[in-house]
Amino acid sequence: MKFGGTSVADAQRIKRAARRIVEKREQGSSVVAVLSARGKTTDELIAMAEEVSEQPDAREMDMLLSTGERISCALCAMAIHDLGHYAISLTGSQAGIVTDTSHTKARILQVRADRVRAALEQDHIVLVAGFQGVSTADDVTTLGRGGSDTTAVAVAAALGASECEIYTDVPGVFSADPRIVPNARKLDLVSFEEMLEMSASGAGVLQLRSVEYARNHGVRIHCRSSFEDWPGTIVVTEEEREGGAEAMDHPERPLITAVTHSTSEAMITLVGVRHEPGAAATIFEALAQAGVDVDMIDQNVPTSTGGKAEISFTVAHEDLSRATGALQPIASSVFESMSAQREMGKVSIVGAGMRSHPGVAAKVFRVLTDEQINIEMISTSPIKISCVIARDRVERAVRALHSAFELSGPNTVAAEEPFKTPPLTT
Repeated sequence: MKFGGTSVADAQRIKRAARRIVEKREQGSSVVAVLSARGKTTDELIAMAEEVSEQPDAREMDMLLSTGERISCALCAMAIHDLGHYAISLTGSQAGIVTDTSHTKARILQVRADRVRAALEQDHIVLVAGFQGVSTADDVTTLGRGGSDTTAVAVAAALGASECEIYTDVPGVFSADPRIVPNARKLDLVSFEEMLEMSASGAGVLQLRSVEYARNHGVRIHCRSSFEDWPGTIVVTEEEREGGAEAMDHPERPLITAVTHSTSEAMITLVGVRHEPGAAATIFEALAQAGVDVDMIDQNVPTSTGGKAEISFTVAHEDLSRATGALQPIASSVFESMSAQREMGKVSIVGAGMRSHPGVAAKVFRVLTDEQINIEMISTSPIKISCVIARDRVERAVRALHSAFELSGPNTVAAEEPFKTPPLTT
């Protein structure tokens, strides 16, 4: 069981999480719960660091940021004790989560869960601090935003758990963000393949790396609400997805599963790139060495440039300054000029049904054209089409595409309860 920051934001919510954990234990299950930091704790810790340093050291940032999840676990363990059960809280390192040495964005290498297993054998409930581990150099590391999801999936895989329940402030995975599309439909089943594309293109309900880890290790994910006891969305293999659809009287998979979006894109364009072998490699090696993840890439060679190319690519908005800084040293030798557009967004449609239906791309482009939305870049996979557009047109694009592909249905938010994020207690 994994509880996100909103789910443990105040004392009452920690007590509610404790009750859910105890209920699961009293139903006969052995329980390991992974907790995130409370509410805005991580943001507050980052602000503290920035008060004392313009460029906080990455190692010390990990030491600082790892405290938020430890606080949540200790408090929840106290609440569980008051409910008559014994719980033990563990840091990521105590739980045996071993990572590489990349501070602030570490990757899990293995989970040595001996201490967790020993506690379960003693009939204890185990609480593991999410988002963190210990590196092969014996330093505290953190896994990046949303890392508690990955912690939970990794621990579930190491223990051979029957399911990994991700408790969050929404009832499941939807056909679009319900805050933008009020009649978005909650999805009962999603395949790992579809969920990977959705997470990669902006769906924030599950972290991308957690879905990758779950697919690679065969961990069944159930994404559900912390505040209601409704069934949520189950992320399963492609075979289970097809079988589940048939069992629920949906013999034909929908053409499109969801419309996803992101408003945290930035686009960099390099002009006058040498059109010769090795130029692109030099550019993207520099970005990789700076720890910048590149999403979409487009290259063209205008006839007016005398054989020189233009390369455009997108990065996360927060990585823009790092990306431009990494490219400056090679500017004169590899390309002539660089420009950046900060206010960009991305809208995507995802659906395994796209494989067997022609004309999906044409429909996407026609819908955006009718909405007077200009497309800056396009990227496709067998089950996804993504378009980079101006940030202020993203919500309009999401609503138009959701309507055009008729994604609303009987299992909408409104059918259960009007969607609203539960307020935080301050």
